[in-house]
Amino acid sequence: MRSLPSRHRSIFKEPFGVLYPSIDQLIPVIEGKVVFTVGDVVTSTLLMARRPPDIAIIDGYTMRRPYPGVSIPHYNLINVKNPPGTLTDELIDAIKEALKSLQTVIQVEGEEDLAVVPLAIHAPSGSFLLYGQPGDGVVLLEITPDIKVRAEELFSCFEK
Repeated sequence: MRSLPSRHRSIFKEPFGVLYPSIDQLIPVIEGKVVFTVGDVVTSTLLMARRPPDIAIIDGYTMRRPYPGVSIPHYNLINVKNPPGTLTDELIDAIKEALKSLQTVIQVEGEEDLAVVPLAIHAPSGSFLLYGQPGDGVVLLEITPDIKVRAEELFSCFEK
């Protein structure tokens, strides 16, 4: 398990990608692309737009309040534990496994926010990652070689 020390937490408050005020603006951008979501609200909003993500990572909460269950029928389900402020090997392994077959929901007991980092490291170039920026909108991250390098840099902030 890797923990994010408090001295590095401010780095993770800035959007890692392009911030959009609404997911509606992103629908044309992600059309026909492989898309991953991290967060219940982003995942739910994409489902309401009839554009299910290829992989969704959710925890049943938004802004530390329970969020009604997000369900994607016929998707594989992987349950993992990941305490707040951490990245567990269990979560990272689930991401790698989900990337092999797609159409997977990773249900996190704990917190899923930091899953953006290992997902960006392991996701294929040309895919898109969406996650919520509370109070501001949705972050769109196109996976490129440069983004993978930045994700590795962010991952190095975590301590074993």
